[in-house]
Amino acid sequence: MRFVRTFLLGTAWLLAASASVADVGQEMYDKFKAEGAFYDDPELQAYIERIGERLVANSDMPKKTFTFSVLDSPDINAFATPGGFIYINRGLIAYLDSEAELAGVLSHEIGHITGRHHSRRQTAGVTSKVIATTVGILTGSRDVMDASEMVGAELISGYGRDMELEADGLGAEYMHKSGYDVDALLEVIGVLKDQEQFQRVKAKQTGRPVKTYHGLYATHPRNDKRLQTVIRAANELPLDEYIENPAIPGEFRQHVNGLVWGASVQGQSDPDRYYHNKLGFTFKHPAEWSVDAGSRAISTSAPDNGASVTITLKRRDGTAPKEVLEGSAGGNLTQGRDLEQYGLKGYTAVASAGDSSKRLAVIDYNYTYLFEGTASNLGEDDASLLTVIESFRPIQDKEKLSSKPMYVRYLQVPRGATLASLASSLRIPDAEAQLRLINGFYPRGEPRTGDWIKIVQ
Repeated sequence: MRFVRTFLLGTAWLLAASASVADVGQEMYDKFKAEGAFYDDPELQAYIERIGERLVANSDMPKKTFTFSVLDSPDINAFATPGGFIYINRGLIAYLDSEAELAGVLSHEIGHITGRHHSRRQTAGVTSKVIATTVGILTGSRDVMDASEMVGAELISGYGRDMELEADGLGAEYMHKSGYDVDALLEVIGVLKDQEQFQRVKAKQTGRPVKTYHGLYATHPRNDKRLQTVIRAANELPLDEYIENPAIPGEFRQHVNGLVWGASVQGQSDPDRYYHNKLGFTFKHPAEWSVDAGSRAISTSAPDNGASVTITLKRRDGTAPKEVLEGSAGGNLTQGRDLEQYGLKGYTAVASAGDSSKRLAVIDYNYTYLFEGTASNLGEDDASLLTVIESFRPIQDKEKLSSKPMYVRYLQVPRGATLASLASSLRIPDAEAQLRLINGFYPRGEPRTGDWIKIVQ
């Protein structure tokens, strides 16, 4: 997908109708999907969707289409974007303790949509920041996961206390009508306040800024009486009939058991990508194409050698990519256009001489990279050649990960064990503090023998 019109869409976010705003939310979702930002667990995804759809059915917009997605990020966050797109990070799920708490997070985000908070932004400045970050995602000039965290932070930074309380009240109402205990929203606040307290301790030790979850948890004190009143008022809402709690015993634990902890490795083994670790770049090639990496050039070609792309490089001398291509190409140039991808600038065109045509490109990234694509039938294979060229980008940090992945697991506390003794064998930083945080025992307290708790291994 091309994102040439991103800046126009961004301007429309300030001025145009809600349909344009929804379009931006759709393009953000499409970009997240294309870049592999979603957590690869179909069963967990279906579970999240089922909870979300039940809440939506009992919301003020039961006919509106919502899209629920789990982002493959270890950060503690969740946010909603225009158009009914709701995201929750797997990192937040690890700290929750029940389906009701998960429903509390989702219902709060649904409340931001049904409360039309995106269009009731306090200041145009906040919206401009969201636009700038969105442009970064859609043009690829930021790592998608890093950008998603920035979007989440900017989207909620302009809500203000009243909008957050409104989202709390709406979310609690939807939970009550769906059969969930609304006090779970208060439990979630406690969970995240514990995390905030831990982050303050770490910040004091390291001198780094405190990381917090968004508005609801950043602005409310742990014992906020106004918040408690808003949430618990939902319990007084009349219902036509008793609604049974929809949670199936053990199901939440089933989906959290095996959840990836910390940095993910799912993005580093794409079989259709070539990674050059020394030069720090990667590109995607069509399935079944092979790659031949030599000391002077790298080439990728189709099984029958009917189409191929060869990549060479030279030192940058300040010459613009378009001028480099035009100065080195032989024959007539057509279909020329600029390339702007993943923060890189380049130029591509088709060079024709006699009966022969080639797809050429030049992209600047530390060096000047020269691409020469050939095909026995350029008309048929040009899309494949462009796949290689337009997917060229820097290797992301998560793709450099080489350590063994870690997972959240459940176990029953053995007789005589403490969180300190259980943490002593774990290979994670701040092991005891993290065990306390994910099990609701921070900063002190101990589980009972036989209790099910989460560990990381």
